[in-house]
Amino acid sequence: MFQFKQFTINQDRCAMKIGTDGVLLGAWSPIPENIFSVLDVGAGTGIIALMLAQRSFAEQIDALEIDEEAYEQAVENFENSPWGHRLFCFHAGLDEFVEEPEDEYDLIISNPPFYSENYSSGDEKRDQARFSEAMPFEELIDAAALLLSENGIFSVIIPFKEEEKFMALAKEVDLFPMKITRVKGTPTTEIKRSLLAFSRFETEDFPVDELVIETSRHIYTAEYIALTKDFYLKM
Repeated sequence: MFQFKQFTINQDRCAMKIGTDGVLLGAWSPIPENIFSVLDVGAGTGIIALMLAQRSFAEQIDALEIDEEAYEQAVENFENSPWGHRLFCFHAGLDEFVEEPEDEYDLIISNPPFYSENYSSGDEKRDQARFSEAMPFEELIDAAALLLSENGIFSVIIPFKEEEKFMALAKEVDLFPMKITRVKGTPTTEIKRSLLAFSRFETEDFPVDELVIETSRHIYTAEYIALTKDFYLKM
């Protein structure tokens, strides 16, 4: 069990446990004005959808999860939260979900699986949760282009080394960067992750910055504390 300030996450049945990536994305993502609907693709425990329920007044927060155990856990976490009436989880893959799209979404958000290397941990569920074969970037980007409302925002967290490729794929479907934050573990380590937000409008001058998580072990930077303090109990 993982206790946040306004909600609790059970994660005993999820292959992918709560990690920094999901919390970063849920806290960082821009939120459109007058937001009504959110789609969290690859919900896992439901952490990102729950963070957006806390951060926004969106009335419809849908989540998508293909793994049955994770899906059931996300539903349970949604029902136990203060925002159960706004949260709904679909047990489906993205390919099934986009076949008959009923809604447009003002915010589409995803912490996608991203180990494209031929690597296996021996745990099939964990591998599926981590591997880009389970949800290729192209599929995610095409779905965002199809389901995003006119003034909507599409937010992801990916490995920094994939940033250029991801942005090129997004451009092909007229999704353009509006904000980029590159994440480092400590001031001296390499950039590890890219937080990317896209919209349907091309702008030349959008913010690009860097976020360092800790100065040393468990000594968090002011920027990281400011970003996550509404969620973590001890921030």
